[in-house]
Amino acid sequence: MLDYLFAALSPLNVFLALLGVAAGTIIGSIPGLTATMAVAVLVPVTFAMAPESALILLGAIYTGAIYGGAYAAILLNTPGTPSAIGTTFDGYPMAKRGDGDLAVSVACLSSLVGGVIGAVALLLLAPPLAEAALAFGPVEYFWLAIFGLSLIAALSTGDFLKGLIGAAFGILIAMVGISETSAEVRFTFGSNTLLGGIETVSALIGLYCVPVLIELAARSSRHLKEPEETRGFRLPEAIAILMREKFNVLRSSVIGTLVGALPGAGGSIAGLVAYSEARRTGKGKPAYGEGNPGGIVATESANNATVGGGFIPTLVLGIPGTPPDAVILGALLVQGVRTGPTLFADGSSIVYTFIFGLLLATFLMLPVGLLIGRFAYGAIVRAPKAGLVPVVAFMTVIGSFAIRNNLADVGIMVVLGVIGWIAGRRGFSVSPIVLGLILGRIAEEGFVQSWTIGDAMGNVWGQFFGRPLSLVIIVLTVLSFLYPFLPRLKQLATRRTPAEIAARPRATPAAMARDLMAIGVMALVALVALIQTGSLNPEAAVFPRTIAIGMLVLCMGAALNTLVTRHVTEDRSPGSTPRRVGVPIAMGLAVVLVPVLGFAAAGVVMALLLMLLSQYHRLSTRGWVALAGSVVAIVVAFSLIFREVLSVPLPGGALF
Repeated sequence: MLDYLFAALSPLNVFLALLGVAAGTIIGSIPGLTATMAVAVLVPVTFAMAPESALILLGAIYTGAIYGGAYAAILLNTPGTPSAIGTTFDGYPMAKRGDGDLAVSVACLSSLVGGVIGAVALLLLAPPLAEAALAFGPVEYFWLAIFGLSLIAALSTGDFLKGLIGAAFGILIAMVGISETSAEVRFTFGSNTLLGGIETVSALIGLYCVPVLIELAARSSRHLKEPEETRGFRLPEAIAILMREKFNVLRSSVIGTLVGALPGAGGSIAGLVAYSEARRTGKGKPAYGEGNPGGIVATESANNATVGGGFIPTLVLGIPGTPPDAVILGALLVQGVRTGPTLFADGSSIVYTFIFGLLLATFLMLPVGLLIGRFAYGAIVRAPKAGLVPVVAFMTVIGSFAIRNNLADVGIMVVLGVIGWIAGRRGFSVSPIVLGLILGRIAEEGFVQSWTIGDAMGNVWGQFFGRPLSLVIIVLTVLSFLYPFLPRLKQLATRRTPAEIAARPRATPAAMARDLMAIGVMALVALVALIQTGSLNPEAAVFPRTIAIGMLVLCMGAALNTLVTRHVTEDRSPGSTPRRVGVPIAMGLAVVLVPVLGFAAAGVVMALLLMLLSQYHRLSTRGWVALAGSVVAIVVAFSLIFREVLSVPLPGGALF
């Protein structure tokens, strides 16, 4: 083993690990540029390398990109990668109260611990964990997705029924396009644009980032609280938090490793499951969802542990554990390396050198991540809002386009962003919608396959509820759903009215009307989906029909709850309505102008409009020129980097 360790520590491999971590962290921090894209973009660079060096570079990029997603999640409330969704729940509240630098350091240390545990599991436990992963069949994947959705109980403390409705809405959005189980077209309403479905990452960017941009432009206050003094990396505080959360970080890392070892599961599910367990058992102040560092610890340690966990089925079975693993597997096949059970014996020099290199990259992530994180935090906190809003908006636009090189994805991103903002104002949290969107396809595939197998065997119920592993996941799911409500159930059992319910003010008739109207719109969506399933074959219809019926029942329950309790959950925070309306209009205008002006020029027009919308204080002529020049320079620079470095074919226009 020492020979492999020394091989991993060669100057070339150390340099590649450092380069990969830095590149992956920067790419992962940009909304829309996922870990998969980061790896795919740099795969051609590895073809001339030795297999072990190529693996080290790709593994380092993967590791850095997973961690890099935490920056945007903490500082912009937008997950840079899907695996960082859970990081937004507590990271952004920490940043808003002035602890963004501490949140970044906690994320970096948690990522380090999770990455190390995942890599050690790959080193010591690869064969047995790969065999355990094969025990998961379609029904287990279905229940695992439902387990991920159980997080709604923890996220929807304001209105649980609205959380469930939002999740059902997200699942229906995931059903748009060609069915993966029957190849039938669903819910496109004759639009060719929707045939490819709703791209998950661009939808995630829209639902999370566009509402933030709308509110930033609508209010004159600063984006984040600027610290009164420079506090450095705040490592002692971050280490103290990790020591306090030691059981949380170990449990989450194990969850990440196990979920990563399941082919196709990925870091988003691992992070959500780990966050759900941390919130279920977590205590202390502030509460989870309001800036508790334990939420960052759980998510970041879990999603980085999936890196090592995902390589277990990839190297041992030749089955990619996560999407980036599929890209890396393809790169290995190009080089003539055949993965499988014999690889650890026949190709031991390649495998073990890579594992030690992955450990090296994980340790290098600490200095690299802290330095880049410190720069990102300082830049975002001190940036004027009139410069921040247009730059972030352009990053979301170009990131959404780069995923599939499709301008329609940008338009869908903007539309879903407006829907997410309206839903948030009416008390429908965005997070359950995103959970449904991410887990919908996984749940449907497992549900339909299990239903088909059970129907063929004449025992559908036995297929879903008769497997021991499924029963374990079902019990965990029920516990996750019920745990947040145990205190209230105890109070109801003793016939005492919970204090928070007794203190609720009764809603005005206007507020109740707004609430019932929003619930009615959701019910209409469910009704349209239910009618649409009537023309589909059974395989394509069974899952969305089940979700639509459930959504209608939930809407009726929510409406009855509003009428009986006269309590309404909504967001009535003040702000400029014209500026709110102007943000999506400017972003939509950019989509329309791309065929005419070209991508970069349309981006400049959008950025300048958003700059005007976001500026509240009077500036001198020199100040306006400096601000506009900086915004235009950044937009042009990003356009050149995407086109020339990342090889994204940004479209030109009729005029340029």
